[in-house]
Amino acid sequence: MSDILLLDTDVEASLRSAVRDLLTARCDPAAVVRAYEGDRTLTRTLWKSIADDLGLAGLLIPENRGGAGGTARDAAVVLEELGSFVAPVPFLTSSVIAATVLLAGDSALVGQLGGGECSAALLTPFSTASVHEVPTLTADAAGRISGRVTSVVGALDADVLLAAVQTANGTEVHALAAAAVSIEPVVSLDMTRPLADIRVDSVPGRIVVPAEFGWSALQSGLTMGAALLASEQAGLAVRCLESTVEYLKLRRQFGRVVGGFQALKHRLADLYVEVESASAAARYAAGTLAAADSDSAIATAVAASYCSDIAVHAAEEAIQLHGGIGMTWEHPAHLYLKRAKADQIGLGSPGRHRAVLADLVGLPLGSDHTAREETTWQP
Repeated sequence: MSDILLLDTDVEASLRSAVRDLLTARCDPAAVVRAYEGDRTLTRTLWKSIADDLGLAGLLIPENRGGAGGTARDAAVVLEELGSFVAPVPFLTSSVIAATVLLAGDSALVGQLGGGECSAALLTPFSTASVHEVPTLTADAAGRISGRVTSVVGALDADVLLAAVQTANGTEVHALAAAAVSIEPVVSLDMTRPLADIRVDSVPGRIVVPAEFGWSALQSGLTMGAALLASEQAGLAVRCLESTVEYLKLRRQFGRVVGGFQALKHRLADLYVEVESASAAARYAAGTLAAADSDSAIATAVAASYCSDIAVHAAEEAIQLHGGIGMTWEHPAHLYLKRAKADQIGLGSPGRHRAVLADLVGLPLGSDHTAREETTWQP
């Protein structure tokens, strides 16, 4: 195992504090719930604060290209905090996945994204785990793009859509104006990160990543996204555990504080171990990516396969241990379960990442796993 620091540095601690303070002040759970009524006001105002006030839209973009010059560790800190508030902002889709894809080219769009002038999303289903699964669109002789992609995440909040386009030279990445395509919202389990079906009919696009780098750029974006999604899941799990412990310290039953019951202590202790392990796995994965460490492929597969399950478990425990109040629409516990369940299949299911991990370390795949030929991609 590589020598990767799992604790925050002073800079990371300051970043965490700034993001947490902003979310505490501007991301009220009652406002988040309104996303299920179709109200996306919070998304717009909160994203503007994160992008402009904190300057985090281009966190992963180098300073000489118009960004903040941060690393995957910095982005992981931001996503842990966003996960702990179930913040309905496109940081993962725009500042992580789309930004990583764009860095492989020399388009001016990189600087625009880094400066918070626009946001972007990759045209691929949210469940996509490998570049082999990214839908490719077609271009006619005039360079107009056509095609259809379903279950795209981040499209509703994007100004620019990045499309994989199959050409005679290979797979290029083209930028399309979101206003020029048909975007049909989909009723999603997690409406704080809604999906949409996209139809592109002869829309002009511009090449932002040439065919020479298109394939690797798409895979880099998906890998970075999967690794850092684990940090969001870890942050969500931490918040579920903390809020549940706080509640059980106050709730009384049969004349005793509920948190004093031995059976509940055991459940919380087991959950604590799982949550801490998830946090360590996520931070290690982000650390290996920041250091361009050779262990990053394995670390990403471990974090992606483990953290998603733990986030769901932590959210389920939070709802159950909050008792009747946890089952109400007014309590925010349901927001965490919906986000955790939706993220569980985001950028590859846990089973898919375990199959990839088995392939990376040379373990035979059982009959219940994804076929070996589907797991030959290298993050």
